[in-house]
Amino acid sequence: MKIQKTDTMAVGLSGLCLVHCLALPVLGSVMPLMTTVAEAEWVHKVLVMLALPIALLAFAQTRRPATRLVFGALASLGGALLVAGAFVEALHDYETHLTVAGACCLAGAHLFRWNRHQQH
Repeated sequence: MKIQKTDTMAVGLSGLCLVHCLALPVLGSVMPLMTTVAEAEWVHKVLVMLALPIALLAFAQTRRPATRLVFGALASLGGALLVAGAFVEALHDYETHLTVAGACCLAGAHLFRWNRHQQH
């Protein structure tokens, strides 16, 4: 899979996470069906399980050491935050904060990687 395609998918998935966390609760106040989707625990878990393999694939495709280091650090932090938000019950009160921060880290990692690829 080409670098641009992998990063585009990853950034799109991060955007979907953000919409899910930030927009669906607002829409839920207007449309009750959206509340059910916004609060469904399985949705968070599925999104994390989709995001992690894409990030790993992108990391495996990254060849330049400096890019690999920065991408790996940002993506690892983002993945850890997503996992904590979705799977660590003790952090349930911080789930939205963890998920938003994790999605932003992952999106930032992929945008950094894509930008570095465009420069070379």
